[in-house]
Amino acid sequence: MKTTRMVLAALVVGVLTMAGAAFAHHGTANYDTDRSVTVTGTITEFDFVNPHVLVYMNVNQNGKVTRWQGELTSPNHLARAGWHKDTLKVGDTITMSGFPAKSGNPEIWIQKIVQADGNVLDTRGGN
Repeated sequence: MKTTRMVLAALVVGVLTMAGAAFAHHGTANYDTDRSVTVTGTITEFDFVNPHVLVYMNVNQNGKVTRWQGELTSPNHLARAGWHKDTLKVGDTITMSGFPAKSGNPEIWIQKIVQADGNVLDTRGGN
């Protein structure tokens, strides 16, 4: 009986420890939500996969090409907004706006995507 209680207590502590990490992963702690940045470029990769959809693009800033990574919510949430794996294609030019990474890396938590034809994609506010 004592062994069962010890195992149960260890499991509870383990689950509670991991719950904090899981919550932190789904937050925006990595991004500066007090600022916004907008970049325009050409998509080099579009990963419509869990846990978060990722958009990679080359951005020409003052003659220097920088590879930016944009992060969105899960494919499931975006599918409800009409997205699918072919919504964005390599070679498409888009403008993405959102919260920049606190680290200064060329990363953005996307809040808005505008396609070259002016069509605004529903990102569900990034969440």
